[in-house]
Amino acid sequence: MAESEKTEKATPKKRKDERKKGNTFQSKDVVSVVLLYMAFFILNLLVPFIYLQIKNLYVAQMDKMVNLDTLTVATVGQLFREIAVVFFISVLPIAVIIMVAAIIASGVQTGFLVTGEALKPKFNRINPLSGLKRMVSLRALVELVKSIIKVTLIIGVIYTIILSLIPMTPDMLTTRIDENTMFMQDKIMSMVQTICMIFAIVAVLDYAYQRYDYEKKLKMTKQEVKDEYKQTEGSPEIKGKIRQKQREMSMSRMMQMVPQADVIVRNPTHYAVALKYDMDHDVAPMVLAKGKDHIALRIVKVGEDNKVPVKENKPLARGLYESVEINDYIPAELYKAVAELMAWVYSNKKKENIS
Repeated sequence: MAESEKTEKATPKKRKDERKKGNTFQSKDVVSVVLLYMAFFILNLLVPFIYLQIKNLYVAQMDKMVNLDTLTVATVGQLFREIAVVFFISVLPIAVIIMVAAIIASGVQTGFLVTGEALKPKFNRINPLSGLKRMVSLRALVELVKSIIKVTLIIGVIYTIILSLIPMTPDMLTTRIDENTMFMQDKIMSMVQTICMIFAIVAVLDYAYQRYDYEKKLKMTKQEVKDEYKQTEGSPEIKGKIRQKQREMSMSRMMQMVPQADVIVRNPTHYAVALKYDMDHDVAPMVLAKGKDHIALRIVKVGEDNKVPVKENKPLARGLYESVEINDYIPAELYKAVAELMAWVYSNKKKENIS
C-alpha cells in the first residue's frame, strides 16, 4: 500500500517534464487583482485626459452641426471616424498597459513558460465522467467557496458605500455637476481600493492553495522515484555490468604493459608491482602495473613468461602498491629502495651479457 501512495516530493526531472507539458501553477486571482489595480490606477491618472478628449470632440461636433445644412453619408462617416480616433487615443494606452500587466503577472508565476502543449486536443476534457469528477472535486469546492466570499464582500462594500451616500443626496441636488462628478469619482475610487484590498487578501490565499495543490499533484510514489532513477541513471544490474566490463578492460590494458617493465617487485604472493625506468625520458621509475592477491600472481606470471626480472621485497612491494597509482612516478621517499632494486636489475643484465 505504501508503495502506491504518493508520498515523495517531485524530482527535478518530473518538474521539468511537467513544465514541458505546460503544467504549471498560477493563481488567476493574482492576475485579476493586478489587472484591477492597474486598470483603475491608469484610469484615475487618465480621467482628465479622457475628459478633455471627449469635451473637445463634443465641442467640435457641435460647431459643425451649427454650420451643417444637410446630413449626408460623408458627414456621418467623418463623424464616426473622428469618434473612433478619440476612442482609440483614450482607450489604447489603457489596453496596452493592462495587456502588459497581465503578461507579467502570469509570466512571473509560470516562469514565462511558452509551450504549445496546452493547445493540443485532449479528449478526456470532453469525457462526461471526467467532467463530473472535476465538478465534485476539492478544487471545484474551493473555487465555489472563493466565488461566494468575493461576491459577498463586494456586495457588502457597495451596500455600505450606498448607505453612506444616501444622507448626502439632498446636498448633491443643489451642488454643481462638476463638483458632484469629482465627489463621485473619489467615492468610486475609494470603493475600488477597498475591493482591491479584499481581492488581494483572497489572491494571496488562493496563490498559497494553488501552490499546495500543484505540489500535491506532482508528488510521486516510491516506485515512480525508483523507476525514474533507473531511467536516468540506469538499473543497478546494468551499471554493475558496465563497471565490471570497465575493470576487465583496464586489467587487460595493464597486463599488456607488464612485458615492457624492467622489474617486478613482489611480496611474495600478496602484492606485485611492475616498474619501468627510462633514464633518457623519465624523471623517476614509473609504475606500469600493480595488483593484489590473484592479480599479483597474474602480473608475476606474465612477467616471467616475458623474461621480466622478479625480485621479492615485502616492504617495497607493499609501499609501492599503497602509495603509487598506475602510470605515476614513484615518490621521493622510495627513491633509495627502488634505486637499489634497479641496480640489482642492471647488475643481472650485465652478467647475462657477459655470459
